Amino acid sequence: MTKRIAAATTALIACAIFASTAAAQAAGANPPCSPRQAIIDRLANKYAETSVAIGMASNGGVLEVLAANEDSSFWTIIVTMPNGMSCLLASGQNFEMLQGATQVKGDPA
Repeated sequence: MTKRIAAATTALIACAIFASTAAAQAAGANPPCSPRQAIIDRLANKYAETSVAIGMASNGGVLEVLAANEDSSFWTIIVTMPNGMSCLLASGQNFEMLQGATQVKGDPA
């Protein structure tokens, strides 16, 4: 069951990344990028978001999900590359942590 939850979560995040990247490319825009600490500070100060999930991508980037407290439910997905630059991939509202979800380390398959 844990592997299914992890696989479903991974698939959902991958779909969000694909959709946001495709939309940005279709619009001819690049995602907004800045040094990681600048993005983290802005999201914390403006939306009260903190990191709630993190994972390593095969290209060396670190995918990070940030979310606010339960009252505001804002969320953001960023990717940080080895050079320290982070890019916003997706953001929105109505973020909800799944009850009973467990931490998964390593290969979820």
